[in-house]
Amino acid sequence: MKVAVLGSGVIGVTSAYYLARAGHEVVVYDRQSGPALETSFANAGEVSPGYASPWAAPGIPQKAIRWLLMKHAPLILRPKPDAAMVAWVWRMLLNCTAERYAVNKRRMVRLAEYSRDKLIELRAATGIRYDERMQGTLQLFRTQKQLDGIGKDVEVLKRDGVPFEVLDPEGCVAAEPALAKVRELIRGGLRLPNDETGDCYKFTVVLTDLARELGVEFKYDTQVQQLRFTPDRIEGVQTASGLETADIYIVAFGSYTPAFVKPLGLQVPVYPVKGYSLTIPIVDESRAPVSTIMDETYKIAITRLGDRIRVGGMAEISGFSKDLPPPRRDTLAQSVTDLFGGAGNLEAATFWSGLRPMTPDGTPVIGKTSYKNLLLNTGHGTLGWTMACGSAQVIADIASDRTPDIEVGDLALSRYG
Repeated sequence: MKVAVLGSGVIGVTSAYYLARAGHEVVVYDRQSGPALETSFANAGEVSPGYASPWAAPGIPQKAIRWLLMKHAPLILRPKPDAAMVAWVWRMLLNCTAERYAVNKRRMVRLAEYSRDKLIELRAATGIRYDERMQGTLQLFRTQKQLDGIGKDVEVLKRDGVPFEVLDPEGCVAAEPALAKVRELIRGGLRLPNDETGDCYKFTVVLTDLARELGVEFKYDTQVQQLRFTPDRIEGVQTASGLETADIYIVAFGSYTPAFVKPLGLQVPVYPVKGYSLTIPIVDESRAPVSTIMDETYKIAITRLGDRIRVGGMAEISGFSKDLPPPRRDTLAQSVTDLFGGAGNLEAATFWSGLRPMTPDGTPVIGKTSYKNLLLNTGHGTLGWTMACGSAQVIADIASDRTPDIEVGDLALSRYG
């Protein structure tokens, strides 16, 4: 069958690759000039299935109030008259219960673990390189209260069979030797030894070339305007250069998905949550991280990518703004300077922002819609890189009318009623 994939971020490109490997004729459409030039371009670099957790969790409403008052706040709210923003925040708050958190985290970990396995298979089959490292992720706690609060996450990790280590300060230093210089800041850590890191942009660019070798056609600089449809089918996708047709259509437009499918009567509860990153050239290897550290105080990830350090984080609810306020840069710089001061040249750092497509329950929207030949693969939030390969295999299985290897019924749009 001919499949049209709309979007060429890491989700769209991996979908195209797995669809082509399943024997389909695939065409990818994107308004950008190449792959992974938006949200996938400079993300935190983590492939962290064990940290696949919904932001909606017990206690978050109370923490959010404190965060909003912090100088280096992990959460920033810039209110505006936006009904979609209000509705999304309200639905997220409804998921901040222990019961909903457990349900949402289990399905996120299920998909993320499956995706990590698929990435390992892909790497073995293709030899793809992307500044990858397989040295785990360390969640770092600066206060005893943070360390004491990991119980609910540890319970889920145990239940799902995810290997983990609870570390004292000396254990944290053993995992990340450069932390020896700031041992007094550390109360403990939670380490997931099976997590990975890598440059999502490099991965997506190389996978694009591998997809081309399988026959995938990429139509860049192509403005996708709308879908043509009947009451139960998609008839074509209207682009600036004309109507394009396929047997199956897959929307992977990230934060732009809801507006694109709204004319079809589909309500997709995805909203952009803005994140920021710094990419810093390393000048002192001895002071640099060897893998990924999650700074729990600032909710920031500090990741080693080859000869660079990627510092990414924060959650800003501000619509589709892509501005780069200096205070956000200061927060990233504060975290990395605290823990790895002198490792990189901050003056030469690149400052970036991207729009993470978030659902109110944290789980992406993957699968069928009420239109027989329209599928969605969107809403991965901060975990698009972590969940990309698994999501792509699932969408390829559904398009091929095969039963996926994991349970996927609770990933579809229908879970929202």
